[in-house]
Amino acid sequence: MNSLQSALVAPTVFALVEKFGLDSAHLLSLQPKVGFHLLIMLSTWFRIYMVTVTVGGKQHLLGLYDTAGQEDYNQLRPLSYPNTDVFLICFSVVNPASYHNVQEEWVPELKGCMPHVPYVLIGTQIDLRDDPKTLARLLYMKEKPLTYEHGVKLAKAIGAQCYLECSALTQKGLKAVFDEAILTIFHPKKKKKHCSQCHSCCSII
Repeated sequence: MNSLQSALVAPTVFALVEKFGLDSAHLLSLQPKVGFHLLIMLSTWFRIYMVTVTVGGKQHLLGLYDTAGQEDYNQLRPLSYPNTDVFLICFSVVNPASYHNVQEEWVPELKGCMPHVPYVLIGTQIDLRDDPKTLARLLYMKEKPLTYEHGVKLAKAIGAQCYLECSALTQKGLKAVFDEAILTIFHPKKKKKHCSQCHSCCSII
């Protein structure tokens, strides 16, 4: 079995790179460093990666599907959702607009297309919470970095399996993200009443 065949039969971690150009794109751009192997790239909107994650002493092969989140791809993007096992929904902790976009755009889309697939909420770019330039930009817009508590609150509101934070630049929390993806695939938590339609899939938005 070749690498592409392996990725296609492996549990699928679905990555959606949202239109705000956040850390999920940076995470995947660092793929050689963190162990992702690019197998397929269709223009700029769809990529398939493969990564091996060790959880509990066992190795698991994950297929990571990465698509663009821009409105131009709204019709194409859902075509790549089938067979996803868990979604990782991403927002940047230094981009409040991306935080609000999770509940206003991504969750409705996923529930409409894949209502039975579970998802994990991921706060990205945590390395920028204390970055002077980033703080100055947010201050100019009368905004502040989002806290861990903000993430936990949103995760509960949307019925996510859990909330995690990471930085693709420093790799802090990065392994925990994919460990949780594996655990969600094989040991999903009980569905909340308001999230009774979720299925098993992992996607980064």
